[in-house]
Amino acid sequence: MSSLNDLGLSDYEARVYRALLSAGSSTAKELSLTSEVPMGRVYDVLGSLEKNNLVRSQAASRPKKYVAVEPETALERLVDEKKRELREEMERYEDVADNLTEKLETTEPVSERFWTAAVGPDESLDLLLERLEASRESISMVSGDVSPQVDPDDVGGLVLDRLAKKVESGVPVRILASPTLIYRLGSEVRERYADVLSNQPDFEIRTIEDVRGTFNVIDSVEICVEVANPLAPNQVLAMIDLKDPEFAARVEAEFDERWENADAVEF
Repeated sequence: MSSLNDLGLSDYEARVYRALLSAGSSTAKELSLTSEVPMGRVYDVLGSLEKNNLVRSQAASRPKKYVAVEPETALERLVDEKKRELREEMERYEDVADNLTEKLETTEPVSERFWTAAVGPDESLDLLLERLEASRESISMVSGDVSPQVDPDDVGGLVLDRLAKKVESGVPVRILASPTLIYRLGSEVRERYADVLSNQPDFEIRTIEDVRGTFNVIDSVEICVEVANPLAPNQVLAMIDLKDPEFAARVEAEFDERWENADAVEF
């Protein structure tokens, strides 16, 4: 059950505020009796409530009287304060992450072969976004089939936003797609890609026949391969990530050869 404590008030503060709502206006002594907050604490509690603009005082009266701010206004102020605290906390965490990024980056790239896999649409997306975010030099994407990865909605939108972020940071992104895929995705996808990426000099889509599967070559050393669900080809069954510099270099060499012979996609 929700309570004022959920919005940051202490038990004493909540009891005093509720007592004021019932009484209309009260002195500190009266509030101590009705709220059962010790007299030695009630002034501090009232001071805290007043500081947070939840009660108003009549300083000219003797003894001093207090009245509660209307509940709707009080709750709005409490929520605004929580939002402010959360923004500050988020900024603090972001600063900590920024400061740690350089310290935690590996000094030497992994040279030996390493692979991992994620099963299921959500897990596959998490792995793909993680590896795209890790790219530092280049991303070469091949998409021969209709895939959530290149669709503008939901999954595709997240991938597109991540690609845009990498391009803006100076990482070149190339997408090689089949003509069938470009045709089937239609104008909506092309408009989305145009809005987000077409003006970026480090981004380009080209099309060529005989393109199969969907995978990404990252930094010329790593490959993320999408495995489609055989019972629902437009859904992802799994994502396999293989870090093998020698194999990835061969795949990218083939990509480069086809890229040179591919046609640019006009937005």
